Amino acid sequence: MAYIIGSWEFYGIPINVTREVLIPRTDTEILAGQAIAMAKWLPAGSRVLDLCCGSGCVGLAIAKNIPQVRVVLGDVSAEAMKISRANVVLNKLTGRVSCAVVDAKRSPPYSLLGEFDLIVSNPPYIPTGDIAWLDETVRNFEPILALDGGPDGLDFFRVIVAEWKKILKPDGAFLFECGVDQATDVADTFILNNLTKIVKCKDTQGIDRVVVGQFDN
Repeated sequence: MAYIIGSWEFYGIPINVTREVLIPRTDTEILAGQAIAMAKWLPAGSRVLDLCCGSGCVGLAIAKNIPQVRVVLGDVSAEAMKISRANVVLNKLTGRVSCAVVDAKRSPPYSLLGEFDLIVSNPPYIPTGDIAWLDETVRNFEPILALDGGPDGLDFFRVIVAEWKKILKPDGAFLFECGVDQATDVADTFILNNLTKIVKCKDTQGIDRVVVGQFDN
């Protein structure tokens, strides 16, 4: 239905969607809500990166609710970035939200992006072998690029934490959405990269859906 009408509501804001991006879901509002709760304590001018942003829904929800922060939407898909840019305009956030085509599985371009107080991500996390068993409304219509997280579904988490921590400020935090039974593995990835201040947040079904990691300074 979202693809037919071309839009969906996420965290109280309108979001344009096409088949080049995932349809925003209620589970992802847990990620946005946790990021908003943390961002409200940040000083004016703080920066948030929404990595693997797709439609830009998470970053835009943060920007809409926390006027003192600036947000960058980043995705490897040029088509997704077109939609993100349209959603920035739709939500009248052009003054505080920018877009950049970046590959989450490569080292971040520091000269382009700079440093961030929060890096928020809903990356692809479906194990490759499970994609064939997804509901056909997902498997046949939504972009595989935004779903396939590698053999165990954890490829993006490993690379993002290891590489993108280079542009995370010392008192900053990662916030990830993850799949069922992945939260412990994501937390272990944080620990391996010396981010030992870890919080797990449950969704409406009691599943650990969001994992936050910070350096324990």
